[in-house]
Amino acid sequence: MASHSFQTVFAVPMTCGGCAKSVSDSLYKLDGINKVEANVKDQVVSVEGTAAPSAIVEAIQATGKDAILRGSGSSDSAAVSILESFFEPDARANQETPDDGVTRDVRGLARMVQVSPTSTLIDLTVHGVAPGSYRATIRQTGDLKDGAASTGGIWSDQGAGDGSGPRGLLGSFTVGPDGRGSAYINNPFQIWEAIGRAMVVSRQDESAGPLKNDPDTVVGVIARSAGVWDNDKSVCSCTGKTLWEERKDEVERGML
Repeated sequence: MASHSFQTVFAVPMTCGGCAKSVSDSLYKLDGINKVEANVKDQVVSVEGTAAPSAIVEAIQATGKDAILRGSGSSDSAAVSILESFFEPDARANQETPDDGVTRDVRGLARMVQVSPTSTLIDLTVHGVAPGSYRATIRQTGDLKDGAASTGGIWSDQGAGDGSGPRGLLGSFTVGPDGRGSAYINNPFQIWEAIGRAMVVSRQDESAGPLKNDPDTVVGVIARSAGVWDNDKSVCSCTGKTLWEERKDEVERGML
């Protein structure tokens, strides 16, 4: 689907040249891989091509190594949305003001990289939801006060769109019996236009009424993420944890 090549950098724990070769060989088996450079000293793998970052992570993990995406595309051309469930079946749902400290279940991740003035690739993965057909949209606002219900309609600004419908209508994909699904989408918008808006993935038919926070609807704000070589931290200045300790924490929350 992707027609423009882009560069992505991953942190990968490697101890020798054999590790680097194993990772490189695994990645070259993927469609759309043009170049792989594995640096054992810096513990990073740079990949150039059109393959989805999520597919690259899976290929690296298949070698027995873990991988963390450190940056994608050029500066100011990448974004991410962590998709969480706002469904609250218990008493908290009846509170006028939800607890600020609520920890929500992460149910998906959307990585975005702009590869041309008229093309942004969206690598979307979800898990832990019911099987079926889902629709991904970018919303008018990023207001998550009431979860998906407060994000407004589908982003419909005129401009770089092709006139075929709302600009925020990304398309549909299928979640399998294991509760997992993915999509690799090419959409005609620029990253800066989507920053601060919300992304929603849901089975709901909006023609029947506004979105609700049901168990199979996930939502997250679209925020800037690092471009290639923009992120060289190995320890978080906020928590003092290494990036691998942070990775463990996020996986326990449900991050893919």
